[in-house]
Order: sequence, then C-alpha cells, then structure tokens
Amino acid sequence: MRGDLSDAEWERLRPFLPVSNNRCGRWRDHRQVIDGILHRVRTGVQWRDLPERFGPWKTVYERHRLWSADGTWERLLQEVQAAADAAGEIDWDVAVDSTSVRAHQHAAGARVDPPRAKGGRSGRTPGRASVAKPGRPVGGGGAGGEGLGRSRGGFTSKIHLSADGRCRPLSLLVTAGQRGDSPKFKPVLEKIRVSRPGPGRPRTKPASVAADKAYSNGPCREYLRRRGIRHTIPEKADTRAARLRKGARGGRPPGFDEGRYKKRNTVERAINKLKNHRAVATRYDKRGYVFLGTVTAAALVVWLRT
Repeated sequence: MRGDLSDAEWERLRPFLPVSNNRCGRWRDHRQVIDGILHRVRTGVQWRDLPERFGPWKTVYERHRLWSADGTWERLLQEVQAAADAAGEIDWDVAVDSTSVRAHQHAAGARVDPPRAKGGRSGRTPGRASVAKPGRPVGGGGAGGEGLGRSRGGFTSKIHLSADGRCRPLSLLVTAGQRGDSPKFKPVLEKIRVSRPGPGRPRTKPASVAADKAYSNGPCREYLRRRGIRHTIPEKADTRAARLRKGARGGRPPGFDEGRYKKRNTVERAINKLKNHRAVATRYDKRGYVFLGTVTAAALVVWLRT
C-alpha cells in the first residue's frame, strides 16, 4: 500500500536487520513492523491508532523504541549510505544547517530517568560493531535532557544536520530548540561515517562544506582549516567592520565562493524532505532518543527513495 516498502527497498534493508537468537522468542515479521513504523513517521498518527494490518501497535512501538535506543536505525542508514558511496552516488560537497521543530504538548512529561535499552533478542549481524551501543539512552534530567526547550517558536526541538549535494541527510543531531547552531557544527560533521568496501576506515571528510552566517566564527573556520576542508561561509557584517577597523592587523578576508554558496540550498531541500514526514515536522515523542530515531527513519526513507 501507499508508503510501504517496495520489494527492492526491502531487499536493500533485509541483510542488515537483527536476527533472533532463539532464546527470547522470535521477532515478529520485520517488514510488517517496519511498514507500521514508517506509516506512523509519515502520518504522525498515534501509536494506538495504527491500522490492524501492521499487527499489535505495542509491538510496532517497542520495536521502534528499541531500535532507536541501540542504534539500529543509525546502522541501517549507514549501510544504505555505504552502498550509495560504493556506487559513486554521493556528492561530497556537503552543506550544514539546522531547523526548528514545534513540539506537541504530548512530547512533554517524560520520566526523569530514561529506561535502559533492552538486550538479548538481537543477534550479531554484519556491520553492527561499527557504532558503539549505548548502555543507557541519552536523556533524563528534565525537558532539556530530552532535547526540548523554549525558543521564539515556543516549545521546540532543533534538528542539526549535514546533507550531501543530492539533498540527502548524512548526519543528524537533536537538541533543545533554543540551542545555537555553531556549537553543534563540529559534532554534526564528526558524525559523518560512510563505510567503504573492504578493510579500512569509513569516510568522514567532505570535499567541501557550505554553511550560512550562523557558522561564521573563528572556531568553525579553524576546525575546517585544521582538517583541510574547503569551505564557503559568508562573513558577518560586524565581523567585517571590525576587521577593516584594524587595517593590516585585521588580516585577509576569508575566501568566499559565491557560486558554491548558491548550492547551499541542498540542505534546505533535505530539511523539506524530512519534514514531509509529519512525525518529524511536529514532535510527538517524549524521549529525545526516540525522536532522533524517528528522524533517522525518515532520513532512511529519503535515501531509499531518492
């Protein structure tokens, strides 16, 4: 049905899904449950209102919660990215930006201590060691610990992301809505990890980076220069005025490629693709790690269907 995985998309995911260890029962059919999760991510419907064809709603929710906690969604995204890179389909001219997401009133009220990630039902599968498993999901300590805060838009969360030149998310982070963009510039870029065929380290270095004036500061530029990454970030008016006042002591202006900067709209278009999923455009998840799993599942769909 509309929104479900096609046969080709299912075959791309099937080899990397967790398998039962025959000690704690069998998994319910992965394809049926994933279709249920994607239906909820796309429509924003309450878990209890999922259509019966996806099976028990609690099974679908628990699978999504568990895969958000143990990094399964992130591993699936990395595997799809690795396959695209092996086929030469990734444009490594990367753009970085963030977007605010209005949090529904149901997103408030999470318990202070997050639940531990359950284990014992998933076996080892290829590539599962590429990302460390958290012993306890990130969160707790009130709304701030769950990526919720107050900004000009009200009760919000903020999604920080990097996108390749074909408008597909490469890495994702979730913070409270009032948090600034530039402090998450380095973590977002360092979260890019695209595996390559055979032994060796995954690729983490873009060919170039474009960003807006929110990232126009010394630490961001110094980080990019240290890693040898070409970048295009416009200079703020007050920074330029201060540099000119110093004369020769102010140094040279930073390089700026106007043609490259026009391509920064790729990250804006990637944000639009993510927000076509209503559970991303409006946050309903109480836990921060579950919402990050929701956004990652939406990014996975973008990669499968682009």
